[in-house]
Amino acid sequence: MHPRRSPRTRPNRRHERPPGRRAGVNTYRKNLAPDGLKTRRQLRAAGLRPGGHDPVAQIRYWRHGWRHAYLYDTQHALPVRPMTPGRWRAHEAMMRARRTCPTCRQDRGYCIPTSLGTCPDCATT
Repeated sequence: MHPRRSPRTRPNRRHERPPGRRAGVNTYRKNLAPDGLKTRRQLRAAGLRPGGHDPVAQIRYWRHGWRHAYLYDTQHALPVRPMTPGRWRAHEAMMRARRTCPTCRQDRGYCIPTSLGTCPDCATT
């Protein structure tokens, strides 16, 4: 005889779901997607971007709950746009603002911790 299962317990079925279509796109399990499909990070590492195209599939995996990552077709991917001088200036100004302590107004050479709101020297005094 099998022991009776409590009505609140259910078998763990998180990995039993078959791949198929979810949310209108093909769904694959982790590490089982076709070769021509890449995530945004994989495209970026290859010097590519989705180029305005919608995802053609997704990977579904379990990590503290179900998560998904969209997959894009590499045949439709475009090269990453190069940074213009204006964008570089804006990026440098943004990073300079993150490195500048709002209390002592010094460029510390590292990003000021958001948990403190000021540089560690100003936070301790």
